[in-house]
Amino acid sequence: MLIVSRNNVRKLQISNLNRIYALPSCVFSCLELRAFAIYNCIFNPPLEFQGFPNLEELRFKKVHFGGNLGGAVINLPRLKYLTLETCDNVKSFNIKAINLKAISVIHCPDAMLLRLLQSECLDMVYICLLEPPIEDLQGVERFDLITMLSNLPKLSYFGIDGYFLKFLATQKFPKRLPHAVKCLKELGFQNFTFGDLDQVQGALCMLRNSPNLKVLSMSYVPMGLDDDLELTSNYLESPDCLHMTLLKLQNVELTSLEGSKPELLFIKFLLNHAPHLENMIIRPRATADAEKMLNIAKDVMMFPRASRKAKMLYLDPVS
Repeated sequence: MLIVSRNNVRKLQISNLNRIYALPSCVFSCLELRAFAIYNCIFNPPLEFQGFPNLEELRFKKVHFGGNLGGAVINLPRLKYLTLETCDNVKSFNIKAINLKAISVIHCPDAMLLRLLQSECLDMVYICLLEPPIEDLQGVERFDLITMLSNLPKLSYFGIDGYFLKFLATQKFPKRLPHAVKCLKELGFQNFTFGDLDQVQGALCMLRNSPNLKVLSMSYVPMGLDDDLELTSNYLESPDCLHMTLLKLQNVELTSLEGSKPELLFIKFLLNHAPHLENMIIRPRATADAEKMLNIAKDVMMFPRASRKAKMLYLDPVS
């Protein structure tokens, strides 16, 4: 590693499949790095470390951020792409990356997200908690959707999961945001359930405030014991719930459908309020029996469509 650090290396990947590996201090002297990927390591730079001035892409997976960071700012002036996946003590990771364009944060419950989303250049944000929010986690910031989106004036792709929507729901979702998310073209919801009113309200809030949205994708998780289909169905059927037109929406993909009433109500809404829709792809859940899948297809085909050119593609189930 010492030899590598002395040869102006520009791409470096450190992957340890066995026990967690503490990065040696010489790694932090590789100032010519353009791309750096770390797997199953301890990231604990020396106190005098200030940053990687030329780094453009940084990927962390199963990384522990050490105590030397202490919230100190790491300068990454050319960083464009950042991925954090299944890392811990992320709250100690503090960067200044004014040119950051894309960030993915996956299963990092203590990440200080607002601090990571400070670049006005960000146009792609993906946040996936993968599990329910930890209510009593110390030191984790609390914020709402309005605060988060106010930092992202150029956002064109926004991908989040249902658990992150639950996190944002600590403050009630407004019908209208102070400023519409005008640059947003693609919206994705993962691990979503129509049996959770918070998630339904959050998704509709995003749709309502994204006037230029072209692509919507949603993947569902199986309904749980706490899901209340009657509550969400009543909400979706309320007169003022779906009063909007999705003028720019062209493509929709819905994955792992179960055929529940709120799911079908949502599909009906999309077809009825998207006058320029071109394609709607539906993939039922693999556990649904043949009769259930046929009933979903029958129901969907009977819904009125605002777009004459809308094509319905009913594809094989997803396991």
